Amino acid sequence: MPSFISVDSSNIAATKAARFVLNSKNEKDASGGGSDGDTSIKSGGDMRHLIVEACIARNLIDTSAYFWPGYVSASTISPSDTSPVQKSLWSTFMEGAPLRDALIKSLIRTPVSSLAEVEKLYHIALTGSEEEKSAAAKILCGASLKSGWNIQEHVVHFVVKLLSPPVPPNYSGSRSHLIDYMSMLSALLFGTSSVDTVHILSLHGMVPEVAASLITLCEVFGSLKPTSSNKSSIGDESSVYMVFSLAFLFLLRLWKFYRPPLEQYITERGGAVGGVLTLEYLLLLRNGHTAPARNETNSSGDQLESASREPMCIDSYPKLQAWYCQNKSCIASTLSGLSSGNPVHEVANKILSMIYWKITRTGDPSSNSSGPSSSSISGSPADTGETCAILTACAYGRLSSRDLTTGLRDLVEFLPASLAAIISYFSAEVTRGIWKQVAMNGIDWPSPAAILQSVESEIKEILNAVGVNVPSCGISTVTLPLPLAALVSLTITFKLEKSLEYIHAAAGLALENCASGCPWPSMPIVGCLWAQKVRRWHHFIVVSCSRSVFRQNKDAVAQLLRSCFSSFLGSLHASTSSLSSQSSVNGLLGFTIADISARPSVAPGFLYLRSCRTIHVVQHVNDVIVGLVAEYAAKLAERCASTDSPSLKSSQASLSLAIAKAKEVASLGASLLCVAGGVQLVQELYRETIPTWLLSSKEEKLGEANDVSRVMEGYAMAYLVILSGSIEWGIGDNLPSWTLSRRARIVGSHMDFLAGVLKGNISLGCDPATWKAYVSCLVGLMVNFAPAWIREVKVETLRKLAGGLRGWHECELALSLLERGGASAIGSAAELVHALDGV
Repeated sequence: MPSFISVDSSNIAATKAARFVLNSKNEKDASGGGSDGDTSIKSGGDMRHLIVEACIARNLIDTSAYFWPGYVSASTISPSDTSPVQKSLWSTFMEGAPLRDALIKSLIRTPVSSLAEVEKLYHIALTGSEEEKSAAAKILCGASLKSGWNIQEHVVHFVVKLLSPPVPPNYSGSRSHLIDYMSMLSALLFGTSSVDTVHILSLHGMVPEVAASLITLCEVFGSLKPTSSNKSSIGDESSVYMVFSLAFLFLLRLWKFYRPPLEQYITERGGAVGGVLTLEYLLLLRNGHTAPARNETNSSGDQLESASREPMCIDSYPKLQAWYCQNKSCIASTLSGLSSGNPVHEVANKILSMIYWKITRTGDPSSNSSGPSSSSISGSPADTGETCAILTACAYGRLSSRDLTTGLRDLVEFLPASLAAIISYFSAEVTRGIWKQVAMNGIDWPSPAAILQSVESEIKEILNAVGVNVPSCGISTVTLPLPLAALVSLTITFKLEKSLEYIHAAAGLALENCASGCPWPSMPIVGCLWAQKVRRWHHFIVVSCSRSVFRQNKDAVAQLLRSCFSSFLGSLHASTSSLSSQSSVNGLLGFTIADISARPSVAPGFLYLRSCRTIHVVQHVNDVIVGLVAEYAAKLAERCASTDSPSLKSSQASLSLAIAKAKEVASLGASLLCVAGGVQLVQELYRETIPTWLLSSKEEKLGEANDVSRVMEGYAMAYLVILSGSIEWGIGDNLPSWTLSRRARIVGSHMDFLAGVLKGNISLGCDPATWKAYVSCLVGLMVNFAPAWIREVKVETLRKLAGGLRGWHECELALSLLERGGASAIGSAAELVHALDGV
């Protein structure tokens, strides 16, 4: 929700806005324009209702101001009313009605309407009976969290607080107090594990805080010895296995959900670093988020709240850290088999020996055997390290594909958290690429043949609709790498139940990542297998398959980006009259995936947002976007400057429109760039992409471009640079020290480059008008909107820049630059003023 209607503030503007909405609504009703019960009410009327509802929920306006059933107290209704307002379920709850089955189910389906109701649920979840604690957690994670937009931020806040419940007063004992909250935590984790909830948590910026709470839960419940009654963990039940599995798989999903793009694995100096995102990254984000709140809490003396916000590090959780290190070792290993001698491996071998007791000692390799040719299997199933190589056993015919799948499913049913190890192991094996293909023929492995050709046709239609044309790869043989075949076969055995959504969510993400990373058409094959299992997911699966094209195909990425620009800004080949129309966000992002019964179709921006974070060579995005920004800025400027445009009456109007279009082009480019690569891609933009673009000749691309188009190129590129940096680093000083340090380095290096060119040390390839426009606009934007950046630049660099600007007769801009350089630049500013006075 917008901050101007936050319940924590006494912002008068919210009340004024609500009253304005009320007046508008009342005027419309008075004129016969609509009513609350009118089913034909338009979106504007719906929005008024929603705004007022949010203000009522925050006690910013009195409910008597708005006659809306459900929010009007009985005392405000006239005795003459013939249709009495039924008491709401939440009113019944607030009056003390016990949480029984019927009321619980109704409250789960009905969003809360006030903060007081949320707070009462929170306290019941902490202090109620075991049944009440579980019920309160379920209610909070129901419609109040998923569709209660008007007060959703507060529900999210209390849900996250419940993941780290406080130590009860006068609590004593050696075991963790979290165990006493097991029923509540189990219900809470079930409710928050849905796919929609993860995105809601992300939208509210709470993923790092949730991950930190899950780490604690994993450590505590993963250290407990389960009771004999914990024979199975599948289903909505409270147990040590269940809480641990829910927390562990949820943590795994958040960890992967917050995964940065591949280019972030490159250091600032260009060297490669070790391969995967670390949990420390999420903890670093969490510590940075909670530092301001921790300082405020310390000043208020609330020690209990302060303790929950202390900095966290993975070293404080020895059991989780042990698994974490083992997981990284497995992923980084270059060998297919796991080494022996490690206690973890010994335990794993014993478990697998019990599950795969059907492994035979001898057996001829099957005709579709796959795996390392140097591998051989001998001895009993309990031999050290043997049963860990279950894929090798399957490849050489000693373990059937059916038994392999059944054994893995039994393991997941016994301990759902084991799915994490299965995913890591199979994903690592797929990445190594050492396994041969197995035939998905419906005999050894499931077959997608029934719908494969149709799905491939739909994928091609989706891509063609967004302007992407890739060579058609006819699928002659339907095969998959053995680890991927095993993983998809396992996932399609899981039951489609709401209580198992936390398993499907973790497995689905891993399966998609594995399949999209394999050679085409692995992803369509996997998609077809799942589409056959769940027909209602057909459109979603087909769209997901179409996204995999962009993972490794640079030409497809470039075509999709061009479609994003044309859908938002219009085609460069369109008539000049299109310049007067507004930019089309709807054209960029679309409305829906497809109509019911229609073949799936998506907008280019939607497809880009769902694909850009998995592009292998994401640095290519920088080059494409910079080229498109320059091209669109130049061409649109040419149109604006043309004399046959009926909408333009003067050169001043033409220039204003050209600048406005340059800003739009740059805004789109910055948005697409940042969402794909984040801070590292912006860093490359400053250090490599823009300098290379300025040093390269553009004459062949522009042809007979006029002066306005060359100037607009420079303007658009300056806006692109400033907007990208602002999105990733901010423009102020109230930021973490590591962010300020990185910003100072990157901005400083770019300004050093500009100063070097101005001093004549570097030769340019771009047009002089483009260069002058770029530098002037960039410095002007920094002076007006990001003065904190200027204070981070070396004084000598500022002096060189000011000198160059003065040479262009930009004396006022040069002086403003030095004035914002801080105390160290005062002397240089005084020298410039003296020099100007002497002229």
